[in-house]
Amino acid sequence: MKTMFKKPGPSPTPPLERTAHIRFHGLCAGYPGRPVLHQVSAEVPALATTALVGPNGSGKSTLLGVLAGVIRPTSGDLHRNGDRPPAFVPQRGAVGDTLPLTVRETVEMGRWGERGPWRRLARQDHAIVDAALDRLGIRDLTSRQLGELSGGQRQRALIAQGLAQGSDLLLLDEPTTGLDPEARERIGALLKDLVADGVTVVQATHDLEAARTADACLLLRDGRLAGQGHPDQVLTTSALARIWQPL
Repeated sequence: MKTMFKKPGPSPTPPLERTAHIRFHGLCAGYPGRPVLHQVSAEVPALATTALVGPNGSGKSTLLGVLAGVIRPTSGDLHRNGDRPPAFVPQRGAVGDTLPLTVRETVEMGRWGERGPWRRLARQDHAIVDAALDRLGIRDLTSRQLGELSGGQRQRALIAQGLAQGSDLLLLDEPTTGLDPEARERIGALLKDLVADGVTVVQATHDLEAARTADACLLLRDGRLAGQGHPDQVLTTSALARIWQPL
């Protein structure tokens, strides 16, 4: 899905006044017999990092799945700017440790959207995979099995798979959960570099420290939008207290 938006004017603008990469209005979505999102309307600015924040069950992963196209909304409008499908990086726990996949095979799966799962990769595909491995600093791990990796190494392999898709929209579900501070810092720096290179990044996260470094924030509670804007404006002490108090 895509639509055309006006280009920003020559003067600098605040994050949420930038050209929107994604706009959605009145989104409702969920699972059979279990609605999750209720009339959510917001926008994701282009060439920026946006954090989806909220407690468990607030609808972060469901919204991310809708943006990725893996969950179909039951109602509402969704418009995305860009010519390529989004790259979706799921939670590490969604990828089984016992899958007999090497790091290179995992990253090569990012090219399946172009070649299909059963066709041999072309020279250009291998070059893209190599570049993603180098970007994440895991070229030396290419022959290792996913199940042999540390949490940080495995997360970098999954992000490299996302980069190999060559999209200008990268969606990540809890990319730093369970990682040590050094791994979290490394991934945070990478995401900022990707934005500088022309990629729009959206991450669902419980990590308020990571969320505060984003350019924009969508705060969710009970499947509804509780706030949007710059993290300094949205992630206030009073707002967070309301969000995490019992329903």
